[in-house]
Amino acid sequence: MSIVVNNLIKKFGSQRAVDNISFEVKTGEILGFLGPNGAGKTTTMKILTCYMAPSDGDAKINDLSILEHQDEIKKKIGYLPENNPLYHEMPVLDYLKFVADLQGVPKIKIQDRIAEMVLVCGLNVEKHKKIGELSKGFRQRVGLAQAMIHDPEILILDEPTTGLDPNQIVEIRKLIREIGKQKTVILSTHILPEVEATCDRILIINKGKIVADGTSEMLRKRARGEEMVQVQIKDFENRDLVVTSLKGLDSVAIVDFVKESPNSFLVTSKENQNSRKDIFKLCVQKNWVLTEMTPIETKLEDIFRELTTN
Repeated sequence: MSIVVNNLIKKFGSQRAVDNISFEVKTGEILGFLGPNGAGKTTTMKILTCYMAPSDGDAKINDLSILEHQDEIKKKIGYLPENNPLYHEMPVLDYLKFVADLQGVPKIKIQDRIAEMVLVCGLNVEKHKKIGELSKGFRQRVGLAQAMIHDPEILILDEPTTGLDPNQIVEIRKLIREIGKQKTVILSTHILPEVEATCDRILIINKGKIVADGTSEMLRKRARGEEMVQVQIKDFENRDLVVTSLKGLDSVAIVDFVKESPNSFLVTSKENQNSRKDIFKLCVQKNWVLTEMTPIETKLEDIFRELTTN
């Protein structure tokens, strides 16, 4: 089930929390909705779930407009809000039955759906406890179970691993990846490793506007522009001569020293060129020993910082 957002705007007084954004999420895709706090992520999600109306623009869930078909759309979406509101005094099984009733699951199917959610979300050991007795990680699992109890085609998860310990985060990520094989998922977060570990595609929003859209590799290539490699060379007599020789290659734009290693150099290629083959040939000609040639990847953290601080 696809999501198509067209020129969506949400105003709070004079402030535009969502500022004319458009994007599409394809069926079976896990989209990482990334941005700093206050960027407009949660507001967009509330609009898509029909919890909040837009000031302008529209979004369609499988051609159903959020302006006209709210009740139908809500049946197709499972939503885990950031604060994961749960009834702490209710036992897990009772809560899931309560949610299934609210979501209109046929009575004949409720017990089967509860059993499936307990299995899928790993709740079997804790299923008879009250929700308030559970750890934060298991409460998140209960939140995921309630979002999926009515078997929605779309899952919208707002900061699903907030407050979890590293082991719990790994477990929830694995669960989301498994879910994403069958459902369309939008995952909102400001935690960068979350996106790379879980999502097929990344959409970065800042101050209500979309500033980047693509896979992590696409964003790195776009930010990097030119290829950069760290080269380690041995058996040369003059370090400055190495730099001069590297700079003399037609494919090389910049050569920098690496302070931590007197034998290492940072070589930046000219745009749309690859310098590795030329560097190798130069070392053979000069009888230098090439011991390392490692591509330098632009970190997603650097891309995020550049896009959200300017």
